[in-house]
Amino acid sequence: MQKEVFESDIGESYVKAVHPSGLKIYILEKPQYNSSYAIFGTKYGSIDTCFAVNGEKVSVPEGIAHFLEHKMFTEEDGSDAFEVFSALGADANAYTSYDKTVFLFNTVSNFPACLRELLHFVTHPFFTDETVAKERGIIAEEIRMYDDSPASRSYYAMLDGLYKVHDIKKNICGSVESIEKITPEMLYRCHKVFYNLSNMVLAVCGDVDTREVEKIADECLTPSEPCEIIRGKQDEPREINRAKTVQKMQVAKPLFDIGIKDSDIPSTADARMKKDIIVSIIGDLLFSQTGELYDTLYGAGLISPGLSSSYTLSPTFGFYTISGESDAPEKVLEIVKAYIERKKKEGFTEEEFERCKKVFYASFVREFDSADDITGNLVSFAFDDYDLFGYADAIFSAKREEALRTMREFFADDMFTLSVILPIEDKKEKNND
Repeated sequence: MQKEVFESDIGESYVKAVHPSGLKIYILEKPQYNSSYAIFGTKYGSIDTCFAVNGEKVSVPEGIAHFLEHKMFTEEDGSDAFEVFSALGADANAYTSYDKTVFLFNTVSNFPACLRELLHFVTHPFFTDETVAKERGIIAEEIRMYDDSPASRSYYAMLDGLYKVHDIKKNICGSVESIEKITPEMLYRCHKVFYNLSNMVLAVCGDVDTREVEKIADECLTPSEPCEIIRGKQDEPREINRAKTVQKMQVAKPLFDIGIKDSDIPSTADARMKKDIIVSIIGDLLFSQTGELYDTLYGAGLISPGLSSSYTLSPTFGFYTISGESDAPEKVLEIVKAYIERKKKEGFTEEEFERCKKVFYASFVREFDSADDITGNLVSFAFDDYDLFGYADAIFSAKREEALRTMREFFADDMFTLSVILPIEDKKEKNND
């Protein structure tokens, strides 16, 4: 097994091993912890509905990655992996995002048995017509639940406002109509392609032993023939799809999501990592709850407490979101835009930038006190081709001049969209909505 040890200036180190099966394994020992955390993930998410393998083009229904995640917990002998983990004293979970699916557990005991179970059930799929039909009903209820959630509806409307064709605008769960098309054969095919061990990562952290993890991997994993996955192109134009979306639902106060589309996605992982850091620092400078903009909006009674913002970046999409509650969402957007335009002209001082950079760096370093944050970062960074310790170095080396240039380019006036959920005003309107 090929192994490398990575060390950092913050006193942390981890082992990266490439197993003969093709699986990349990351191990960060924290013997002072009384628990262990493991994530087994695949670079496969909701946007991967079109792909090619061995020259053959394949198209599958929306929501199949999420459907597959659900079905993996049912084992051939009829047992449920959740129940196995529970009997071992572990908490298990899984989730699907736009570009990855992960399975995880956290335990204070029986780590070897838990890791064997994790590696076993994720690599041994079992589907039948009956179990797939049963799962359709469960996931259809989940889809309806999200459809009834004002926050979810606003968020997806924001994405639909930003993107014309990119699959990110579609619900990760798919639709009630799309999941009706999913068959066991489709699930087996997607598992064979995307759950190929060369497309997966295992990250382990906590009270663990590297040699024991390697031994368990040798016991549970067999080499799989690597396959080249050509993912469907997302030919998204620069322009946003829509500047504004308004819906009405049962809410006490209007919700809003402001989206800003990133129309300049860096082509290399290193450049994306640096942009991710720079835009995140800019976001803290502009939208922090201790900043000028927040004070202006909250002081004028335009927003409720809890305004949030974040940046999301991947090889094929990127966007910034600002979310909150307001009786005047359009006024909030107007003030946000005016504030950004002013800051583009005024800039920010070296002292302001360095202070915010230090806060961002400290926040990242604090994540090394959490086993779940460590394993989550190891998996996400591996899929993004980021280096965990290189990320910390890149924060430290970020420059004010680069941030000013990025701010002026990123927050273009024509890249904004506003999604609003307004309260239903009366019973008649509710019946007609």
